Amino acid sequence: MALHEEIHESLIAFCEGYNNNAKLKAMNRDWDRTVLVRATDVDSEHTLTLKGGDLTLSEGAPGEPPHLTVLGDSETLVDLFYGDITPTEPYLKGNLKVLGEEDDVLRLDFISLMIWGE
Repeated sequence: MALHEEIHESLIAFCEGYNNNAKLKAMNRDWDRTVLVRATDVDSEHTLTLKGGDLTLSEGAPGEPPHLTVLGDSETLVDLFYGDITPTEPYLKGNLKVLGEEDDVLRLDFISLMIWGE
């Protein structure tokens, strides 16, 4: 089981990977979204906010309903946001759920792919 702090650090790495990718920032400059990341086995919530192409991280849930919600056990979230695993395997095992509009889910998958590769 990973700790809240480990999830936080993995999300910082994800944000850095995103914000250092000029193509992603340009591609998403008009796709403003909030993503709630919630661990299912520890008390841990974070919000990723994409606005004007920049991605920021904050602790806790957003003040309004998120566009996407990522639910998973703490180890899966850490491995996913560090890019150690792709979303496919935890999806198939039921260890990861992404709730939201299908187009938004696909774009989030694409962002992960662009940051970490396959």
